[in-house]
Amino acid sequence: MRTARVLGSMETTLILLKPDCIAGRKAGEVLKRFEDAGFQIRGCRMFRADSALLREHYAHIASKPFYPEVETFMQSTPVIALALAGDNAVGRVRDIIGPTDSKKAAKGTVRGDFGVDVMANIVHASDSPENAAIELKRFFRDGELFDYEMSYGTKSA
Repeated sequence: MRTARVLGSMETTLILLKPDCIAGRKAGEVLKRFEDAGFQIRGCRMFRADSALLREHYAHIASKPFYPEVETFMQSTPVIALALAGDNAVGRVRDIIGPTDSKKAAKGTVRGDFGVDVMANIVHASDSPENAAIELKRFFRDGELFDYEMSYGTKSA
């Protein structure tokens, strides 16, 4: 059995599986893409986002006229926060998911395959290591991110 150790010194990024992902039953498929790419799940949390958390997270657009629609959308179902670790996690995750506007995302990317538009785009992903650190603290409490050895000795289905 081969094992690899992915530790906190590796880059860790935040992914939010948004309401269209949850209600559209795509969470498993999206997570599988990240696991198949070799990312380690360091944290996973399902919750309902309250207005204060969303205003903090979307502070850069909270004053925009379309923000109430964003907040309503993000509160329409629970969301799943994932902390994923790996080499160059932020950049690699962003390559896997594609651009923010699903209409401009290539087939084969998460947003190109499952997204609809800019808001219903399946996932949020941190855009820099610095923002990942901030967002991970926003969505995970102390003790909710884990380091462990990954096993590659499992059988494929």
